[in-house]
Amino acid sequence: MRISRIYLPEADAPGTLLALPEGAHGHLVRVLRLGDGAPVEVFNGRGERFAAQLTNVSKRNASVSLDNRLEPTPASPLATHLGLVMSKGDRMDFALQKATELGVTEITPLTSERCDLRLKADRQEKKQQHWQGVITSACEQCGQDTLPVLNPITSFHNWASDQQQPLKLVLHTAAQRPNWPPEAPESVAFLVGPEGGLTDDEVAYAQQQGFQSWQLGQRILRTETAPLAMLSILQNRWGDLS
Repeated sequence: MRISRIYLPEADAPGTLLALPEGAHGHLVRVLRLGDGAPVEVFNGRGERFAAQLTNVSKRNASVSLDNRLEPTPASPLATHLGLVMSKGDRMDFALQKATELGVTEITPLTSERCDLRLKADRQEKKQQHWQGVITSACEQCGQDTLPVLNPITSFHNWASDQQQPLKLVLHTAAQRPNWPPEAPESVAFLVGPEGGLTDDEVAYAQQQGFQSWQLGQRILRTETAPLAMLSILQNRWGDLS
């Protein structure tokens, strides 16, 4: 039987008793109907995980008792930072979920000239909370013990000028291939534009900041597909999918 995983950032030592969050309680107790003594796995998002069990289970509350520390799941040796221009609907959720499953290290939602998602300040905060939940759920599902960093929404120009990784890529229909470094880099930044693509001026700006433009194959990929293809290539080349 597969053991359910729970994200509890306050988990730090065996022997600790922690309250089960409302969302986790609803899933484990109401949906899965787990009771006292049911085994679960707890991770804190910082690379640590614990064998644990449910206790004090009731209709409204439950606790988790941390039994012992487990061997952490190794993180990818390659640090990857995805700059992703925001999109409407569930496309952004899909991209964040699958990027997390593929071991992305850091994600920054971006605005750009053709970005079709415009958010006021109050909605930005709600979106950030929602996206953090998507990432957390993906980590619970896929077994990753370290949460990817989700940065605040920023502009394409600010993000591109801030990146200092040894390899930086902008995905663009330029029919070019990157100059892969002879040795594996420690980190890679890559930029994915909106559904309508980055403008020529934006691509030129990224290139001025040291980004290499690259088209993934002969087909134009959607904004939620391109990050997954790029992460798969990078993880296969230098990460943990080889």
